[in-house]
Amino acid sequence: MQFSEAVKLALQSLWANKLRSILTLIGVVMGVASVIMVITLTNTANDYMGTKLSGYGADVFTVSRQAAVIFSAEDYFRFQKRKIVRLEDYQAIKDGCTSCKEVGALLSKSTNVVHNGQSSTDTEVRGYTSTMFSLNNINIALGRAFTQADEDHATHNVVVGYDIVDNLLGDGDPLGKEIRVDGVPYIIVGVGERQGKTFGQSQDNWVSVPITTYQHTYGSNDSMTVYGRANGDAKVMERAEDEARVIMRTRRHDAPDAPDSFQLETNDTFLEIWKQISQLFTFIVLGLASISLVVGGIVIMNIMLVSVTERTREIGVRKALGARQKDVLMQFLIESALMATLGGAIGILFGIGVAELITLIFDVSVSVSLGSVLLGLFMAAGTGIFFGVYPASKAAKLDPIVALRSEM
Repeated sequence: MQFSEAVKLALQSLWANKLRSILTLIGVVMGVASVIMVITLTNTANDYMGTKLSGYGADVFTVSRQAAVIFSAEDYFRFQKRKIVRLEDYQAIKDGCTSCKEVGALLSKSTNVVHNGQSSTDTEVRGYTSTMFSLNNINIALGRAFTQADEDHATHNVVVGYDIVDNLLGDGDPLGKEIRVDGVPYIIVGVGERQGKTFGQSQDNWVSVPITTYQHTYGSNDSMTVYGRANGDAKVMERAEDEARVIMRTRRHDAPDAPDSFQLETNDTFLEIWKQISQLFTFIVLGLASISLVVGGIVIMNIMLVSVTERTREIGVRKALGARQKDVLMQFLIESALMATLGGAIGILFGIGVAELITLIFDVSVSVSLGSVLLGLFMAAGTGIFFGVYPASKAAKLDPIVALRSEM
C-alpha cells in the first residue's frame, strides 16, 4: 500500500465519523494550545523584559536596602532588619566611586495629583537627583530636567509624564502651570517623553520632584535606591561595583567575613531572576499540557481500538485480497497520527489566537517562534503514533479467516 493511499483512507475514515473525531481531538487541541500559548507568551515576556532592562544599559548597577525580587518571607524579614539607604550613602558613592561616570538616587511612592479640581489616581511621585533622568533613560520632550540647583535648594519644580498633561492639564503649553502633589504646589518645568504601556499599565502616570524636596515633604526615613553608571567597559563596570560595595560596607561597618548588609544588583541579576521565574512557569504549564496530551492520547487509543473492532471484517477482506501486516499497521498508524496532527494544527491556531488576545489586552507585541509551532506539531504527531501503536498492531495481527467471519 502506498503512503498517499493510506493517508486518503485515513481521511475518509475520519470524515465518516466527524463528530467522534472532533470529540477525540479535544484533548490534543488543549494540550498543544497550552504549549503554543505558554511558549509564545514566555517569548513575548522575555523579549519585553530584555528590551526594558537593556534600556538601562549593561553599565548600570543599583544599590538598595533589599533585592528587587523577593522569593520568601524569610528573605523579606531579613531585608527589613537592614539599615535604610540614605542620601548620605548616595553622596558617599558619588564622591568616592572614581570609576562611575554618573551616580543618582531615587525615592518613590504612589499619590494623587490635582489641577483645577481634576485629580489623578495612583500617580507615582519620584524623588530624583539631577542625574536620574539620564540613568533611567527618560528624555525630556518639553522644557527641561532638574539641575543641581534644584537639588541643592529643594525647589518646588516638577517634571511630569504625559498622563498628567493629557488627563489634567488639557490643551495649551503645560510649562509654568501649577499642580498640587499631596496638597503641595509645584510648577511644571518639564515633560518626559511618552513611554507607552507595560502589560496594560501606563508608564506615563508619574511626576518627579527634586529628591531633597521629596524628603522635606515626606521625611527622610524611606530607603532610597542608588544608581551608578560605569565609565567604561566590563572591567571598569566590575571596578565601579567593587568601589561602591567597599564604600557601603565601610559606612555600615560590615565585618570582613560578613555578607553585604545591602543589595547591589545589575541588569544581569534582573535578567537571571526573570529567566528563573519564566523557566519555572514554563515547566509547570508544559507539565500540565503534557497531562492533556496524555489524556488525549489515551482517548485516541480507545477510539482506535473501537475502530479496529468496527472494521474487523474490512481488515479481513483487505488481508484476503493480499494486504500484508505492515500495510494494515501503516494504515491505522497513519490514521491515528493524522488525527492527532489535525488536533495539533487546530491547537496551534487556538494557542496563537489566545496569546494574541492576551497581548492585545496588555498592549504588547506577540512573538511566535517557528520552533514552538514545529514543537506543537511534533508533540501531537508523536502522541498519535505512540498511542496508536497498540490498536494498529492489534489490527495487523488479526487472522483474516476470523476477521471474515466477523459480523458487520
